[in-house]
Amino acid sequence: MSRVETMKGYIPDFLRSSQVFVSLLDAEGVEFDQLYTNIEDVLKQFYVETATETGLALWEQMLGLSSYAGKPLDQRRSRIISKLRGMGTVTVNLIKNVAESYVYGTVEVTEHPELYSFTVKFVDPRGIPPNLDDVKAAIEEIKPAHLAVDYEFSYLVWDELDGLNTTWDQLDAHSYTWDELEVLDPSTY
Repeated sequence: MSRVETMKGYIPDFLRSSQVFVSLLDAEGVEFDQLYTNIEDVLKQFYVETATETGLALWEQMLGLSSYAGKPLDQRRSRIISKLRGMGTVTVNLIKNVAESYVYGTVEVTEHPELYSFTVKFVDPRGIPPNLDDVKAAIEEIKPAHLAVDYEFSYLVWDELDGLNTTWDQLDAHSYTWDELEVLDPSTY
């Protein structure tokens, strides 16, 4: 039910037949619809997950991030969420949480205290995340300065390919590019 119809339900029957009163309610209904739309939009800006271009720019400014105007909204959101998650004491879980906030999948973080380093391995899905530079920048910002970080990525290995019990001709029939074959998940083949 529209707001106009709702408002008309509140007035007595004799006013509903007044052309002047109905016209007034119609005009006010349009204004109320716009008001409610604007209120809903403002509420969206309070949450990174629903913020639009304008709201994301404000979040970036508030967190001291350089503007990413023009980049996809999901990448901008990931960067902001990462910054918010990256506040506090740096732990393996914090690094994992920050890396996984970039909407790519599962990450494993392995410490190497004897080498003063740790490894961030992107497990699922396979391949390199599209916004790897953003992930690296976020981790570089939160990690202790004396620690080095290495990045590892998952790809299809020959043993998995052999486990498919398929021939090259059968694989070739799918017309995979080399890049597609590298990130192929054998369970979906």
